[in-house]
Amino acid sequence: MAIPVVLDCDPGHDDAMALLLAVADPAIDLLGVTTVAGNQTVEKCTLNARRVLSLAGAPDVLVARGADRPLVRPLRIADDVHGETGLDGPRFEGDPTVPEATITAHELLVDVLTTHDSPVTIVATGALTNVARLLADRPDLTDRIDQLVWMGGSTERGNVTPYAEANCFVDPEAADQVLRSGVPFTMCGLNVTHQALVTDDVLAAFARIGTPLAEICIEWMTFFASTYKRLWGFTAPPLHDPVAVARVIDPTIVRCVDANVVIETKGEWTAGATAVDLHHYTGRPPNAQVAVELDQSAFWSKLIDAVTLLGHQPSG
Repeated sequence: MAIPVVLDCDPGHDDAMALLLAVADPAIDLLGVTTVAGNQTVEKCTLNARRVLSLAGAPDVLVARGADRPLVRPLRIADDVHGETGLDGPRFEGDPTVPEATITAHELLVDVLTTHDSPVTIVATGALTNVARLLADRPDLTDRIDQLVWMGGSTERGNVTPYAEANCFVDPEAADQVLRSGVPFTMCGLNVTHQALVTDDVLAAFARIGTPLAEICIEWMTFFASTYKRLWGFTAPPLHDPVAVARVIDPTIVRCVDANVVIETKGEWTAGATAVDLHHYTGRPPNAQVAVELDQSAFWSKLIDAVTLLGHQPSG
């Protein structure tokens, strides 16, 4: 049976690719999409989610707007990476066909978790603000979350500060609260997403699909590549967020180990860092599964299959 999933995101080029994978892969039953401020404002991220789902021909997937700022900190967006729209690159003509839901992200999450037949997986590819607010307001729903799989953090260095990855840096207090909640937690950090590099061979494989959707994906990844080269010197950019979706689709694609993870919220130079105890230095018990290795061939096959499938369906 397909795994019931809500995707909480802040599109974002890599979030856009994660959305396509979640829509297309038969292992996932996408029950809804919630948005959060991060890569851009929540208004722009919500519009981008609607645009991507329209391209994917998924008019029945609810898109609900969530938190417009972190729990306690001012919002810092990543327009230097994702551009003014949050999804710079291809030009979109007209309005998306997928509407914004009349309910909030909080209401969507509560509704899905209380009414679905079985516990639901939350895949989060942005700051964890929406999830932290949900668990603070409705701790009774903790057992209705089968697992939370997050693209965030790192076992190594950061990409916003020396030690903080962007999704954790935006709202470390939210990440800390979710990690302490007892929800089964998987962290797909930079150490594993940097194994998902958009090489020339990857772009060529997408070009061979030969559909307008595939061309848009190439434009997204090419724009993303240009900012990664300018900011960090990458010759091929990492496609972070689909790694978390791939972990849900097939856990063998993303190998994880059990480890204790602590979120730094107070450090003057390290706020947003994920302190991952891979070698059991602290003696604290594991509280998360931490991704360490990506089956790159299987990962790209899943994405290429998804874009191929969606590109040959009527658009919604």
